[in-house]
Parts: sequence; structure tokens; C-alpha cells
Amino acid sequence: MLIKRSPQGIDLPLPSEITPRAVFESRREFIRTLALGAVAGSGLWEMANREAFAQAPGAQKLSAALNPAYALLEKKTAYKDATTYNNFYEFGTDKADPAQTAGTLRPRPWTVSIEGEVKKPLLLDLDSLQKLAPLEERIYRLRCVEGWSMVIPWVGYSLSHLLKKVEPTSNARYVEFITLEDKKQMPGLRSPVLEWPYVEGLRLDEANHPLALLTVGMYGEVLPNQNGAPVRIVVPWKYGFKSAKSIVKIRFTKDQPRTAWNLAAPNEYGFYSNVNPNVDHPRWSQATERRIGEDGFFARKRKTLMFNGYPEVASLYAGMDLKKFY
Repeated sequence: MLIKRSPQGIDLPLPSEITPRAVFESRREFIRTLALGAVAGSGLWEMANREAFAQAPGAQKLSAALNPAYALLEKKTAYKDATTYNNFYEFGTDKADPAQTAGTLRPRPWTVSIEGEVKKPLLLDLDSLQKLAPLEERIYRLRCVEGWSMVIPWVGYSLSHLLKKVEPTSNARYVEFITLEDKKQMPGLRSPVLEWPYVEGLRLDEANHPLALLTVGMYGEVLPNQNGAPVRIVVPWKYGFKSAKSIVKIRFTKDQPRTAWNLAAPNEYGFYSNVNPNVDHPRWSQATERRIGEDGFFARKRKTLMFNGYPEVASLYAGMDLKKFY
């Protein structure tokens, strides 16, 4: 059984402490009421309503038992921090943008196409995708390349369940994840900051590792829009941008996918992008990090852990130069 314990000795909170719902719901409802009342009748009403919708907790609860083999024993990031400090360039480049603008995303109806080098291609609606394997809750670290981290209770199942269902051919060496591209729903697509649609990828053995999570929820509810609704992946030993959001297509390929950030800045964002404190980003060190909502600006930074604290993936890279294959 794999159980990771906190080096800081932080006590494991009670389940009821994962999401302080009464606090954030009452505060947000009050602010929302004031905002909508103040701007009613003006052109700003739609903007305020959209922002409130994007930040609100998911309406649908998900039934998922905690998997103790993947339950990180560290203090969980508060729901409000995890849902208002995001990288999701389809909704803007500032960390606050997705929570303010993602209300335009329509997570239902939704389909995901699984295609390419597979014997049994599939087109699954969201309900079918959720029922493909039993949902479980896993508490993972998420480390972003900018130097911040979170601890989030995700809901989903090992991506390997889906991979086995479609039976990859002998030519399949990589798995490509493609995000929705719709300018009406995603205002950030009007910016040329990246090549759209957003594409990420994994080697097939990486995608088959039990840690790789096909994710449909967090904090016991469906994914909020700004966190990648309705379906994303979470690859906890890699930097956060490798965990593609709002996925509409999963393609099995013989050749390495041309991924968004690797195309935009190949000297800064390698295809593998494993969390490695010994390989600096060209513009900053990766040796330390700050935990969002917990570590203040003047607090001592945490040491970044190799593979983000998931050493069980090291065998995937045996014999590889991880400074060359960054």
C-alpha cells in the first residue's frame, strides 16, 4: 500500500474540513447578490452572472470512496484557492481569469473521441465515460512550473482503464490529449499566445501508470469549469501544464505528439516535464516551491521533491538523462 506522509508533520484534517462549504457558499452568495443587484439593468449584469457561475461549487456531487493507497497525508488546499488560482489559457493568461470568465463553458452535452492506433475506437458521452470504471477519490499534489503547488482531492479513475478498453495496437507509442477549441465558449482562444487547440501528450507507458488519473471531479463534486470541466487528466509527477483540461479527443499515435507548450517554447518546456528540482527553468530555479493558501510571501519555501514526491514512477525513466529529456 502506497501512503505518503507529510515531512512537515501536518495533522490529517477531518473529512468535513476538506471543503468548508458553509463558509465559502454563504460568502459567495452574499457577494453575488450584491454584485448582481448593483449592476442589474446594465451591460455588466451578464459579466457578473458569468463570473459567479464560474466560481460556484459544482452542483452535482460524485459518489467516490477514498483510495487510501493514493491519499497524500498533507493539508488540503482550500476549495476557494484551488478554484480561483488557475492556469487555463483558453480563459485568459492571468491566474484569476479562468474563475472570472469560464462561465461561458458548456460542460454538457459532451463527448470524448478515442481514436488513432486502437483496435476499438470509441465515442463516449460524459455519463458513459464516468461509468467506465468505479470512481475514487485520490489526494494528489499538483506542482506548477511557476513554482507554486496545491494538494487537491481529485475524483476519477486510473487512465489505464480507458486505455485497455480500446486496445492500443502494436504501433501505439504515445497518447495525445486534445482540448476543446471553441471561441464562443473560450474567449482566450482569440489570443495567439499558444497554438490552438491545446494539445498535450504522454508516452504510452506513462499513460498506463496507475497514478495517471482520468479526472471528472474534485472535492467530491464535478469539476468546476475553470478547473477543466467536464473531464481532464491529472499526472501528479509532472508539472501542471501536462494535465490537459476539457478534453474532447484522446488519440493514440506512433510519433511523439506536438504539444502546445513544447511548440511555444521548446527550450523551456520539454515533452516530459517531470518535476525535477535539479533542472532549472531557464528563467528561474525549480528547487523550491510555495503552497498556495498556506505559504505566505515571506515564509520559507518548501523544497521541491523529485517527481513531485512520487518516486514509484522513477522506473519509467531508467537509463534516461533527465536533464536532456526534461
